[in-house]
Amino acid sequence: MTNRIIGTTGPIRLLIVEDSPSIREFLVYLFASDQEIRVIATANDGEEALAAVRDRSPDVITMDLHMPKMDGYAATRAIMESFPTPIVIVTGSTSAGELATTINALEAGALAVVKRPYGIQHPDYAKTARELIQTVKLMSEVKVVKRWTPRKKTTSLADRPIVLEAGPNCPQIRLVAIGSSTGGPQALQQILAKLPKNFHAPILIVQHIAAGFTEGLAQWLAEAAGFPVEVATDGQQILPGRAYLAPNGFQTTVDGHGRIALLGSGPENGHLPSVSALFRSVGVAYGANAVAVLLTGMGRDGAVELGLMKANGAVTIAQDMESCIVHGMPGAAIELGGATYVLPPEKIAAMLTNLTNNRKLEKSPWHQ
Repeated sequence: MTNRIIGTTGPIRLLIVEDSPSIREFLVYLFASDQEIRVIATANDGEEALAAVRDRSPDVITMDLHMPKMDGYAATRAIMESFPTPIVIVTGSTSAGELATTINALEAGALAVVKRPYGIQHPDYAKTARELIQTVKLMSEVKVVKRWTPRKKTTSLADRPIVLEAGPNCPQIRLVAIGSSTGGPQALQQILAKLPKNFHAPILIVQHIAAGFTEGLAQWLAEAAGFPVEVATDGQQILPGRAYLAPNGFQTTVDGHGRIALLGSGPENGHLPSVSALFRSVGVAYGANAVAVLLTGMGRDGAVELGLMKANGAVTIAQDMESCIVHGMPGAAIELGGATYVLPPEKIAAMLTNLTNNRKLEKSPWHQ
């Protein structure tokens, strides 16, 4: 099965997986309002979804989570094992159980999670419907690969060790700032899991994710990290050995006194929180004493600001194309010359560990 090729004519072929007849009918109605999308099939549960993917080869899938026979997590995993297809999780709840299942589905290969749009009579119906439609369109163009299948080992630049040596003039790294979007939870998990439990610097993270899911993401990342990961609060002192996840609805920035400042200044690059806002504030407050990392994601959020941080003396890292689900954000930064190094997640973790141990980077194969 092959995914729809970017630029081809014809509508996007959508499979809707939802066990509630009324919600299923609502979603069919919603997508019928856009001529660029055609609902080719619906499924009541994960087993029907797997059969529909096999028989109809959709370009993209919207996936419910709690269903009989086979739930959304199991269906996502099965689809990504056998018929890799872009999957958007559509959920109407942010309960503890829903959060856990959603995060598991992202880990299994789902690309994004979107809150189900409000009903037609709700004043925010048009806005939330537009967000879902736009997400489905964007995700339909993402090339996905099989999950859970071991990749053939090949030799590449990413397999070479990072060349580091001690240096007396290396600035002390006082903060690591990370920005990510589509595919970010998986990349963040890989990085945090490989950092030592006594990691010496605080980490601030902006991850674009649907409102209501930040707390669950923080808990999931903390389990991988082995050190605290929490949702940032206004005025909070930034402490070494902890990671702070930007909350929805605010721009997360830092002041010059080692504290988090949450700003209600509105979206930037269409995002609230925005990677650009975080990187800009870190560049001003920490200069060469910071590391900035830009991970997988659509668009250009943080790309320009990564370059500004590099100009201020910070070490800047962009995720490489091969390991990205979507190379938009890091790719834009690389194109602008803003990335000092281009690495996969496991190499990013190794580099962060060495940098925070006050070691100096020498020229390496990934140097830009």
